[in-house]
Amino acid sequence: MSDLDLIDAHCHLDFPDFDADREAVLERARAGGVRRFVVPATTRTRWADVLALGSRDDVDICLGLHPCFMNEHAEGAIEALAQALDQYPEVVAVGECGIDARFVETLDAQWRLFDAQLRLAKARRLPVVVHCVRANDQVAKRLRQLDLPAGGLIHAFAGSPEQARKFLDLGFKVGLGGAVTHERAQRLRRAVASLPNDGYVLETDSPDMPLAGHRGERNEPSRVAEVCRLVAELRGQSEEGVAADSTATARALFGLDSG
Repeated sequence: MSDLDLIDAHCHLDFPDFDADREAVLERARAGGVRRFVVPATTRTRWADVLALGSRDDVDICLGLHPCFMNEHAEGAIEALAQALDQYPEVVAVGECGIDARFVETLDAQWRLFDAQLRLAKARRLPVVVHCVRANDQVAKRLRQLDLPAGGLIHAFAGSPEQARKFLDLGFKVGLGGAVTHERAQRLRRAVASLPNDGYVLETDSPDMPLAGHRGERNEPSRVAEVCRLVAELRGQSEEGVAADSTATARALFGLDSG
C-alpha cells in the first residue's frame, strides 16, 4: 500500500469499460495511493450511472454535456442539466463540457452548448470541468468574458507555458495526465515545470489517454501514481510533494472534505 495521498481528478469510472471489474480497478488504485476519484459525466444518458457512483464515499461527481457526443445531446438537455444541478447538491462541478475543434462540423453547436453550461455554472457558483482541444486561446477568451466565480479545471491540458498562465490568471487549474508522459510533448513538459505548486491537479481520464508504454491498453486510476512520478521529475520535486500539492488543489477546487 502506497503512502501517497492522491486524487484522480478526472476519470470516467461509469463507462462500460469498467463494468466487468470496477471494484478490482478501484482496489488497485487504492493500493497505489489513490484515495479519491472525481467522475465527470459525458451525456445525459450516463448521469444516472455517475450519480450512482457518487453514493460512494471516495467518489465525487460532475454533471455535464461533452462536446464529442453532440449527436447524443437531444433538445432540452440544458434544461435537464439545470434541473439535475438543483436536484443533486452533491454535484461538485459542471462538466465535462467544452470545445473540441477537431470536429469542425459541430463547432458552432459546441460553442452554444458550452456557453449554456458556463452560464449554469456561473449562476450556481460551481466550477467547470473543461474539455479543450485545439482551442486553448479561444476558450480562455470566453472564460475571461464570463468571469466565472468558482473557476474550474482545464482537463488534459496540452498547451504552452503561456497558455497555462492565461488559464491560471482566470482562476483555473490545469489537469495533468497521460500526455505529460510522452517524450515528444516537450512544450507541455515545459509548461508543467513552470506551474506554481497550486496550479495543477493529477488525472488519468480513464479509460482513455493511456500513458507512454501503455498504448492500446485501457487506462485506469491506479496510473495516476505514474503521472505523479513523472510530474515530480519534471518539476524537480518529490513524489510526496507533488501528491500533496495536487491533492490540496483538487480539494480546494471541488470543495471536497478531507475524508
